[in-house]
Amino acid sequence: MGKILFPFILLLFVMGCADRPPQNLDNVCSIYKEKRHWYKASLDTERKWGVPPQIPMAFIHQESKFDGSALPPRKYILWVIPWGRVSTAYGFAQAQTMTWNDYIKDTGNTGAKRNNFSDSVDFIGWYINKTQKVNGVSKWDAYNQYLNYHEGWGGYKRKTHNSKSWLIGVAQKVQTRSNSYGAQYRSCKEDLMKPQSIWEWIFGV
Repeated sequence: MGKILFPFILLLFVMGCADRPPQNLDNVCSIYKEKRHWYKASLDTERKWGVPPQIPMAFIHQESKFDGSALPPRKYILWVIPWGRVSTAYGFAQAQTMTWNDYIKDTGNTGAKRNNFSDSVDFIGWYINKTQKVNGVSKWDAYNQYLNYHEGWGGYKRKTHNSKSWLIGVAQKVQTRSNSYGAQYRSCKEDLMKPQSIWEWIFGV
């Protein structure tokens, strides 16, 4: 009985560890090779929303460093007493509760969770797709897409980011990382498409 149960226990353990941050955050090929289910989720997002994988990955790196349990900083009273969080952001994409609820309502993805990578990357794909419709920003434009992501569609229209030099710097970092991830991805895309296990041979990526 123990020999029969052991593989299932091992599988549950691996699944429990599956969404820990990857070892090398600076190389998207390394991330996708380590986290094959993240690669599949990125492909699904690309097919569904027409968003190149490097942009959501650059967003997630900036927002949470690929930590699904990430929370925003705490607020303090008198600089000492903890008093909630500075926002309702949570998870891989650091999605705000209200925006996440809009995503669920719009897509019907009622079981979506912010600490699930597949749901988070799909959320970013949805947001980027909507940004193109609302503000006419290309899905390949990581810089202006990130400004929309941070300031909201209305804030971007009002150009609220122009008064935030620090945010301009962050958006530039996201663009640079997106460019880097994109070049890396093009170099390993064919290799990633090859099945890495018997299960992928049977069921596909």
